[in-house]
Amino acid sequence: MGVYAVTGAASGMGRAVAEKLETEGHRVIGVDIQETDIVADLSTAAGRRQAIDAVLEAADGRLDGAVLAAGLGPVRDRSRLPVIAAVNYLGVVDLLEGWRPALAATGAARVVAFGSNSSTTVPVVQNRTVRAFLAGDTERAVRSVRMFGAQAAPFVYAASKIAVSRWVRRHAVRPEWAGTGIRLNVIAPGAILTPLLERQLATPGEAKAVEAFPVPTGSFGKPEHIADWVSMMLSPSAEFLCGSIVFVDGGTDAYVRPNDWPRAVPLRGVVGYLRKFLGFAATRRV
Repeated sequence: MGVYAVTGAASGMGRAVAEKLETEGHRVIGVDIQETDIVADLSTAAGRRQAIDAVLEAADGRLDGAVLAAGLGPVRDRSRLPVIAAVNYLGVVDLLEGWRPALAATGAARVVAFGSNSSTTVPVVQNRTVRAFLAGDTERAVRSVRMFGAQAAPFVYAASKIAVSRWVRRHAVRPEWAGTGIRLNVIAPGAILTPLLERQLATPGEAKAVEAFPVPTGSFGKPEHIADWVSMMLSPSAEFLCGSIVFVDGGTDAYVRPNDWPRAVPLRGVVGYLRKFLGFAATRRV
């Protein structure tokens, strides 16, 4: 049985994942802002450093896997935007960078970062916001959405999830990740009955919008559904799963954007495409 770090382990999908892994006999090191093994505020640099160091100590420098489920929803409170940005992006990438040596030490680690189907269903997310996240500048990311005023939260949230997904796809294939046996992937849940969604459904001003959200399967998902998928993505069956984004959203992404992807490489991208093929072949010859 393995040792897994799970952020956001105190509630919602993170808690469901932690409980699933423990039921399977694994040891879980939970990280959250309250009520778990390691209490840390992932919105601050000090809190992220604390989480990194405490997990490494608890795991004795070896992790069989990690699940980055901690995140904050698009609460419409402008004062919360910096916190949403920091937790949702830096709370994933900083911890993964800090834990990478421990993951590599096992030779066959599995990592699942939580994205969201908001990455493909929220319209007009600004590229500059995503670029700011990928540069690690969450303050600039927040400034970039000022034009949206009181409606800025969904754009910060969606951009953070796009950035996490791109970060994973960029890093998953690199020698220091894939080459050391680490399989790094993203799960993108849709409308899941977490405490956040339940509060929204109980708020008349928000319930109507939530209930109008298209879910072709006809009902919201449950945290246990996501936990089952994460368990598979952490298993030996995921040996060939690398840099993938798995949507578990009741068909929302397919309903909203059925023709947007997959897409063939466009003509303007052929040179870069061939360069990557030749570059990969050259590394195999070395």
